[in-house]
Amino acid sequence: MKRERRYASWGAHAFAVVLILGAVLPFIWMLLSSFKTAAELNGADKSLLPASLYLGNYAKLADTNFFSYFANSVIVAAGTTTIALLLAILAGYGFARFTFVGNRGMLLIVVAAQMFPAIMLAIPLFTTIKLLGLLDSLLGLILVYTSFALPFCIWLMRNYFMAVPVETEEAALIDGCTRGKALWRVVLPPALPGVMAAAVFTIINAWEEFLYANTFIDTDSKRTLSVGLNSLLGEFTTDWGRMLAAGVLVMIPVLVIFGYLQRYVTEIAGGGVKG
Repeated sequence: MKRERRYASWGAHAFAVVLILGAVLPFIWMLLSSFKTAAELNGADKSLLPASLYLGNYAKLADTNFFSYFANSVIVAAGTTTIALLLAILAGYGFARFTFVGNRGMLLIVVAAQMFPAIMLAIPLFTTIKLLGLLDSLLGLILVYTSFALPFCIWLMRNYFMAVPVETEEAALIDGCTRGKALWRVVLPPALPGVMAAAVFTIINAWEEFLYANTFIDTDSKRTLSVGLNSLLGEFTTDWGRMLAAGVLVMIPVLVIFGYLQRYVTEIAGGGVKG
């Protein structure tokens, strides 16, 4: 029996290793290939390791608007995350702590809003943003991304707040805390994993979104990375070394953020949310 368990454990570990390698190897290949010359990338010899540490592909990015695209993506991701988290915390707290007419119905509408395909809302959102005078602006893009992130973030925060005992908050209110201070000092700290998970979800979606960034932004200097990288593709030829270098730089912020917040995401995967 012990031997069978040992074999099962080995098999599970081997399967996990295969999955990890399948996920990591493309990124390793991209990183190594970004240091190859054009001759190495286009040549017949497709070795994994570059012949030398060629930094020319990264230097070529300075001749494009890549770093402008990068800065725009940082602004959009940070702005979207800040607004979405603030609104989600307040709305999630309201759904979790207050009973009012249509509470459940409104929550179902919020969750159902997440199910609409993005392409269905492109024209209504385009019209709305145009009427607000925010077309071809990063603020308009931030508001659009916030509208897509909010349903999931509200649902997530509501579940986390439901898991915080009401008695703890009531004790703080009796001790003289206002409702806002009780939320900030008593309710929010245990729900921090939910805040971080919502932040990861929002940042990644705002960082990689293409459809609305391509539709709502016309000025090249205001483009985000997803659209800007697409513009680096040539009509007849493409500098793949430069594209690979750009891909590596695009990937770094997401890996850093996810690596920092992964313990909160792991907690959720392990069943940290109740309610």
